[in-house]
Order: sequence, then structure tokens, then C-alpha cells
Amino acid sequence: MNTILFSESIPVKDSYDLIVAGGGMSGVAAALAGARNGLRVLLIERNTSLGGLATIGLVNFWVPLCNGRGKQVIRGMAEELLRLSVRHGFDTLPEAWKDGEPEKPTDERYVTWYSSGIFSLEMLALLKEAGVDVLYLAWISAPVMDGDHCRGVIVDSGSGRLFYECRMLIDATGDAALLEQAGVPTVPGFNYHTYYGEGISLEGCRRALESGNLFDAYEHYFGGVSDLYGRGHPEGKPRYCGSDLETVNLYLQENQLLLLEKEKNRPRLSRTIHMLPGVPQLRETRRIAGDAVLHDGDMYHHSDESIGAICDFDNCDSLYEVPYGALVHSQFDNLMTCGRSAAGEGWGWDLLRVIPPAVLTGQAAGTAAALAIREGCPIAKVPIGTLQQMLADADVLIHFPDSWLP
Repeated sequence: MNTILFSESIPVKDSYDLIVAGGGMSGVAAALAGARNGLRVLLIERNTSLGGLATIGLVNFWVPLCNGRGKQVIRGMAEELLRLSVRHGFDTLPEAWKDGEPEKPTDERYVTWYSSGIFSLEMLALLKEAGVDVLYLAWISAPVMDGDHCRGVIVDSGSGRLFYECRMLIDATGDAALLEQAGVPTVPGFNYHTYYGEGISLEGCRRALESGNLFDAYEHYFGGVSDLYGRGHPEGKPRYCGSDLETVNLYLQENQLLLLEKEKNRPRLSRTIHMLPGVPQLRETRRIAGDAVLHDGDMYHHSDESIGAICDFDNCDSLYEVPYGALVHSQFDNLMTCGRSAAGEGWGWDLLRVIPPAVLTGQAAGTAAALAIREGCPIAKVPIGTLQQMLADADVLIHFPDSWLP
């Protein structure tokens, strides 16, 4: 490949304790936790609203916070943001969980659908109230490295190219793009053929009128229909690598044209697709090769460096603890990640990428950044007992009780 070499002088725009790259669910949680722990925080988002896959990606379903037996596992900011998501919009919370953990065992799970747009606005208000600076329509083109230390990030925007200095950087982009540019070892992911848009139909409107809940008017319109286990993926079709520009474009355009072909056969006045996903609906793009990895076989294992207990969104009773090392690589003193790019292997990666664990790891990352600055230590070397206590004080369940094991 031919290359070019150029240099330029870039204005230094500002300096922050913590920069969070990406305004998805984990990024929002990281920025909020950092600010609540006294940091000056900048959250940089390349789109025009917050939430990422959970809002403009149309994956507006809060998967379970519980074990399927009436015990809440994932707590702290994950529950705070769930409640925020339905405070001024529709919900589908089961009756047993309307007021929190039920008094008696139940097989109903603590889940809900929510209004993507309203939730995105709620998160912006929450961050501004906490003192977080939010920067929309800004693309972080590169981290500026001094060896293995990040000095800050170069941002491209309508105002030109700017440099923002930071003491800590959290890559919450979902695909570990900045970490890879910085030289942090990463692992690629692969994705199945699935894609959908959101709309309403006349039949959906009838359902909503009968139920009194506008959620019932919504429908999904599919291109590819593969599920998370690969059922429905076209035979012989390679899975998509979510971090390659050409492959992502192939995924998007194939699915959009397939969706159009399907909808050509429906009566044109009977439905409308009012939104296509604003980000690719890819589950696994790229993740950090962290100091620790959450594996399938870690079910029911306690971790000495746990930053929170999580449950399995697709299976009752399955319990895990997320190791702090899944967010960091010890070679780099002020870089870390959270959410979809935390270190998971196999089903462990699936567990980490969904909303509640993404919020949990974001909360842990923002808290750890504040602790590292306070202690003057590398991010991978924060005193784990102190971090665990700070998270527990914020209502995070660090270790699941053994009495919950089936």
C-alpha cells in the first residue's frame, strides 16, 4: 500500500482528568462515575445523541438484572440507568419488579423495553447535572502516545483538528479502536447476518390503542435474521469482522438492500420504517487482550479482583464475577476500556457486551480512573480492595452469595 507522510501543528483545546471516548452505555457510566468521584471529565461522542447501540442502534431492551429466581444480581448504576430509561417513557417492566426486588421468588426477569429517544435525552441531562462536558460530532482520530503513556487525543470536527489532553483515557467506543492505535494488544470479533430497522404499522397502532401502551405500536423490520447463536446465518457465508471498513460496509449495504426487498412486498400504506440503526448492529467487533479474561467456564467462580457480579441474560441461575483485569493491560499506565471491548472469551464476551454488564464495567472504569489519579499509580495497579469498597458503597454487588447457586 502506498503511504504519505505529513505533519501539522494542532491547537491544544483543553485538558481533563479523564476523557471517555464513546457515548454508549458503558461510556456514559464511565463518565458519570468519574465525575461523581471528583474528576474533570470530557465525554466525546461522534454522533448527535447518547446511548450507542442501546438507543440509535435500536437495541432498546434492558436485559435481565436478576438470576431468574427473584434475586437482583446486577446493581448500582445499571439499575439507576434502567429506572432512568423509563422515568418519562414507556416500559414493559414485569409487575413483580415494578418496585424493585420482589419479596417472594419469581421466574419473571427484571427486564424492560424503553423509549430510545427519551432515554438518550435523560442521559444527557444526568451527565450535565454531574458536571460532565459532552462533545458531540467529534471523531477521535488518534491517541497521542509518549511510549506506553497516553498524553491525550486528536479530535476531528467542524472546528478543525484539535488536541485534548488527559490524565486517563477510557476507550468506550465499543471496538477498542483507540486502544489498538495506541499499541494495546486486541482480539478481533466476528458477527452473524442480522439487521433491523424500527417502524410502526396500522396493526401495531391498533394494538397500542387496545393496550394503552405506545410500545405496542413499534415493530422491527429485518434484513438478516440470524440470532445470537448463529441460527439463520446464510449457509456458507463468512461471518463479518466488525472492525474492518470494507467488511462493515458490506454488512450494512447487503442488509439494507435485503430489508428493502422484503418490504417491497408489503402494502405501502400499512407500515413505515421511521428509523434505520445509526450505528452498525454488530455484537462483537474488537476487544482488549486484558490482564484477565472472563471465560465461559468462570460460571459460579469467585474472583479476588471482582468488580461486580453479573447474571446470564439468556439463562437463569448462571452467575459470574467480572475480573478487573478484563478492563486493563498492565503495560499501559493510563489506558483502559469497558463495555463491548472488555476482555471476554466465547460466551463470556456475549455476557459483557449487553447493557447491564456494560454499565457495570463502565462504572468500574470511571471509578478506577479516579482512584488511580488519587493514588498516583498506574491504572492496572489500583488497590483492588479500595476499588471494590468504592463500588460496593455505590451499591454494586461485588460477590454473589453462594446460597444463590442452584
